[in-house]
Amino acid sequence: MNALAIQADTVKHSSKAPVGKEGSVEHLHQVLQEMAVTFKFKPGERLNESVLSEQLGVSRTPLREALNRLTAEGFFDFASGKGFFCRPLEPKLVLDLYGLREALERACVRSAVDNATEQEIDELEDFVRKTSIAYEEHLGTELLRIDEYFHESIAGLSNNQEILRSLKNVNARIRFVRWVDMDDEKSLVPDEHLSILAAIRKRDKQMALERISNHIQMRMTQIHANLKEG
Repeated sequence: MNALAIQADTVKHSSKAPVGKEGSVEHLHQVLQEMAVTFKFKPGERLNESVLSEQLGVSRTPLREALNRLTAEGFFDFASGKGFFCRPLEPKLVLDLYGLREALERACVRSAVDNATEQEIDELEDFVRKTSIAYEEHLGTELLRIDEYFHESIAGLSNNQEILRSLKNVNARIRFVRWVDMDDEKSLVPDEHLSILAAIRKRDKQMALERISNHIQMRMTQIHANLKEG
C-alpha cells in the first residue's frame, strides 16, 4: 500500500512556497494540481501566468508545459488568445466523473474479491479502524486523503496499474467538490468501508459490488444536490 506515501508527498508541497530548484515539470504538475483541487483557483477563474511564475519561482516554459498537461487531464481549460482557466463546476461533468469512478471501483472490487489476501484485507481493515476518528472530528482535507487512500488501496489489489492511475486522476478531479460532501454523514463512512471489506473477505462478489455502488451513489446524490443549491 504505497498510496498514502504518495499523497503525503504531494501535500507537503505548499503552493505558497517557491518551487526553486525543484521547478521540474513533474513537480509543478503536482503543485498546480493541488492548487486547483483546494480552491486556490476559483472555478472559471483565468490563470495569470506571470503571477504564477513569480509566485512559484519558475520560468514560463516549464509552467506552461505543466499547465498544458493539466489541461489535457481535465483540470483546466484553454482558450486561444485568452489563456488557461480553472474548469467551472458543471453538474454534468461531476456526475460523469462519479459515473466513471463507480465503473472503475466496481472493476477494482471485483478483482479484489478474487485476488486480495487475508493479510491485505486485515491491513486495510486495521487502517479504517485506526483512522475513523478523523471522520468523527471532521478533519477536512485529512479526511479526504484517508478516504482516497482506502479506495486506491482496493484499486491496488487489482494489480492493474492503469486502473489505479485512472482512479487517481478521477479522485483528483472531484476532490474539490467532495469537500462539500457528507456534511451530516461523515461518521458513517468508516462503517461503509468496513462493510465493503467484509464482503470482499467473504468472497461475495455480488454483495461487494452492491456495497461499493451504494457507497459511491450516495455520495453522488449528495454532491449533485449541493451543486444545484450552489
